[in-house]
Amino acid sequence: MKIEQLYTGCLAQGAYYIESEGEVAIIDPLREVQQYIDKATANNSKIKYILETHFHADFVSGHVDLAKKTGATIVFGPGATTEYNIHTATDGEELKLGKVTIKVLHTPGHTLESATYLLIDENRKEHAIFSGDTLFLGDVGRPDLAIKSNLTKEDLAGMLFDSLRHKIMPLADDVIVYPAHGAGSACGKNLSKETVGVLGEQKRTNYALRADMTKEEFVKEVLEGIPPPPQYFAKNAMMNKMGYDTFETVLKTGNVALNPEDFEALANHESALVLDVRTESEFLKGHIPNSIFIGLNGGFAPWVGALIKDIKQPLILVVPEGKSEEAVTRLSRVGYDNTLGYLEGGLEAWKNAGKDIETIDSISAEEFAAKAKEGKLNILDVRKDGEYLSSHIIDAQHIPLDFINDKMNEVEKDKTYYVHCAGGYRSVIAESILKARGFNKLVDVLGGFGAIKDTDLPVTDYVCPTTL
Repeated sequence: MKIEQLYTGCLAQGAYYIESEGEVAIIDPLREVQQYIDKATANNSKIKYILETHFHADFVSGHVDLAKKTGATIVFGPGATTEYNIHTATDGEELKLGKVTIKVLHTPGHTLESATYLLIDENRKEHAIFSGDTLFLGDVGRPDLAIKSNLTKEDLAGMLFDSLRHKIMPLADDVIVYPAHGAGSACGKNLSKETVGVLGEQKRTNYALRADMTKEEFVKEVLEGIPPPPQYFAKNAMMNKMGYDTFETVLKTGNVALNPEDFEALANHESALVLDVRTESEFLKGHIPNSIFIGLNGGFAPWVGALIKDIKQPLILVVPEGKSEEAVTRLSRVGYDNTLGYLEGGLEAWKNAGKDIETIDSISAEEFAAKAKEGKLNILDVRKDGEYLSSHIIDAQHIPLDFINDKMNEVEKDKTYYVHCAGGYRSVIAESILKARGFNKLVDVLGGFGAIKDTDLPVTDYVCPTTL
């Protein structure tokens, strides 16, 4: 028996390769599926099952393409219906894979069809669970993502409580836990940085698995502090349910080199959005007017999904040399399949063609601190709520990047804003969006709050709200 976790950091997502006696099961594959086929081929094995833990909302799974290429059976949990052929498993159903057995545990709560796959070894010992978004290390899946359901998030949270108590917690403490996500995923609120654990440790440390917890307490705690789901979640879940274009088609139409004239024509006449995926420092120094920055060096795909509202928006890319295929691939992972090409030769080709570029001013944290002590500045903090509450510059205006599109009316075009995040990536995203909407008096604070804290500029300390 062989188990391999195939973890993708930018999505905080774990796919799994399980092999026994020449038969393979792939759990929650990524959109680009050739890697799984190549791995099975190298091991002289054949992919028999594609096991989906649920209809994923945070990425487009590769299950449909992988089934077409291999003839493997797609398996979903009870109640799942799709527009393509699947095997809808029953609760407790056992699937044979070589000498091992995979038992389907219906664990609704994160979604209605959510399933946990229990791996039983050749000696009938319960070895591991592939828990999807039902159980993470340190957390459980958010119960507010059901597709077209009349159930409330409280109803689903109650189901999740029952699933954990009746299906997961009775398992032995030495059962290995392989979750679908780790820290950085928006599918939970308190995920561990670790990506593999054991169930006994989760029973001892995971707040949601407290033995003395009532269902009412669970519902309250699991829902407390959950931000609204990113807008692309429902769209990705529907693609996973209905099907999608093949990855090869998306790559062929998206990974197309464009000269500056054709690139400009697409922007001007086809309403294509110019997406600049270089580094934040490169964008500050020079970029195409009205382009939006979301760099490949950060949480690229989730930020695209959170901030570009139309999943079918035509996109044209400014990419680092040799990174066009990576950019198109990572966009496709969250369902942004309408890339029309990239600027051949990058920004240098654009400048050599005599076309305009724009810049954004920047300032070091030390210079910023000196200016702030000289007089009142308009400071815009685009970090998340928890980061801001933990510590922030006194009198700083707070608009989390997630909501910059919806709260632009809180920023004034005639004022100069000094913008920062934690380290410098998100602030440039925010500045690019604001600048494309006509906000031109923007200054980026280099190094973000991490650098600001090292200056002598006063910042607040976290104060726990008083419980009345």
